[in-house]
Amino acid sequence: MEFFKDTHYKFLKIKYWAFALSFLIIAGGVVSLIVKGGFRMGVDFQGGTLVQLSFSQETPINQLRDKLGNLDLGSSTIQKMGGKGHEYVIRTQATGSSKQAVESMDNPGEVAQKIVDVLRDDEEKRQIAAGKLDLNLAEPSVVKNLLLSLNGGDEAKAAAAAEKVLEIKKGNSGLLKTIDQVPVSLAGVSMSKLREKAFIGRTAIQRTEVVGSQVGKDLRRRATLATIWALAGMMIYIACRFQIVYGIAAVLPLAHDVLVTLAFISFFNYEISLTVIAALLTIVGYSVNDTIVIFDRIRDNIKKYGTKMDFEDMLNLSINETLSRTIITALTVFMTVLCLYLFGGEVIKDFSFTMLVGVISGSYSTIYQSCAWVGIWEKHKQKRKEKAKLEAAQKMASEKTLPKKAEEAVAPVAPKAEAKPKAKPKAGKKK
Repeated sequence: MEFFKDTHYKFLKIKYWAFALSFLIIAGGVVSLIVKGGFRMGVDFQGGTLVQLSFSQETPINQLRDKLGNLDLGSSTIQKMGGKGHEYVIRTQATGSSKQAVESMDNPGEVAQKIVDVLRDDEEKRQIAAGKLDLNLAEPSVVKNLLLSLNGGDEAKAAAAAEKVLEIKKGNSGLLKTIDQVPVSLAGVSMSKLREKAFIGRTAIQRTEVVGSQVGKDLRRRATLATIWALAGMMIYIACRFQIVYGIAAVLPLAHDVLVTLAFISFFNYEISLTVIAALLTIVGYSVNDTIVIFDRIRDNIKKYGTKMDFEDMLNLSINETLSRTIITALTVFMTVLCLYLFGGEVIKDFSFTMLVGVISGSYSTIYQSCAWVGIWEKHKQKRKEKAKLEAAQKMASEKTLPKKAEEAVAPVAPKAEAKPKAKPKAGKKK
């Protein structure tokens, strides 16, 4: 299927304008980073604590932000998981002078408990003040001990009931919706006794993770090396398949794509995380694939036309011949990533935004960076060849003229022949 047939667009006519645009974007990204003091690093790279919470009812994210603002946890971010506000991921980073932010590195469970405490409503606070146990936050062993104290010491029944409570929680995002879900008959206790000692909170802790600052530094180093080695591998592959100049012309735009994408991440203040690094590496692979397709067509056209066609015209021809393929591929990937960005939720928003920018930058750089640099190099090489030919011709001409002048300078001057006296005519006989 072809959307564009027999096109003759002069893409490379504006290559220097494209260079200027790329320079402005990358320079703007550098200025943005200087003003902001660097990227907004995620917990993966900065170090900190991750807490995933489930709520029994929908909770607005603005309400969470307002309540967590009163808790001294340093730099914190909140991401919603899924379409409804029932699950959130809260990341606290040990980046400032916050005492609790630093302590969170050693006590992630304590940090999670403090977050839950500050999110409780008034009714839950009254239940806690009365000494009741929140069954949605209690460990299975704690639930077992509570039931054991209520059923007169029957450990088998208490253990079976605690196991059943854990099973119900696992099937419902770690939450009991009502206290009636507790199998009191299995535990051998009455519901009235259980209500006196326990209640059902609206929040459950799904998981807690901690990333040390040293681990974050190691991840940053590994992510940087992964990107560099990916670029080096691409250059070696393309150099072997085509020429070294093509390899360089392909890797420079890949670095361009990474820098442009990072600039836009800085502009819109997105977070650098492991998923963003994965997106950057995906962009590198996507962009080089498009470049190789066009380079392959350039090689075929070189064999077909040779020196009969101007090289820049040949580049434009190759781009036009692969234009339909480029547009179809870029458009399908773009639409897919756009759907992820619009409907994928906050958890993958950083990833999808990075991919959006990368797809656009990759398609643009294939034409206005890779092909443009190949054209500039070939033009430079042609000028060098013409200059070498001219110098060789001048040298040959000078070598031909120098011996003649030398012979004229060394050859002896032949003496002029003396003029012979004219012979007198013989006197004739008189008759």
